[in-house]
Amino acid sequence: QVQLVESGGGLVQAGGSLRLSCAASGRTFSTYAMGWFRQAPGKEREFVAAINWSGTTTYYADSVKGRFAISRDNAKNTVFLQMNSLKPEDTALYYCAAQRRMYFSEYSESDYWGQGTQVTVSS
Repeated sequence: QVQLVESGGGLVQAGGSLRLSCAASGRTFSTYAMGWFRQAPGKEREFVAAINWSGTTTYYADSVKGRFAISRDNAKNTVFLQMNSLKPEDTALYYCAAQRRMYFSEYSESDYWGQGTQVTVSS
């Protein structure tokens, strides 16, 4: 079992930055590919970013490319999402997800999910 706990959300003005963290329990964190998703009110959950098990491969949704950066620290069992140049349309509940595989697939079911952290961007 892996438990995921997100933190770092909050209220920020447009153009600002936030850094989300997702802390994982267990000793097998490095064997999981990790991803971030978000869900805005009234909208479906959407993929944001992902990183492979070793941190050498990352990929992003077009809507956040160039503004967000995903990274991981396997020694600390944590994955991060650095969000810069935030826009009001980035407002959502952000979730991290873990997949028991080397490379994350946004089209596959994730094995574990966190409870989410709220990000609100004011205009």
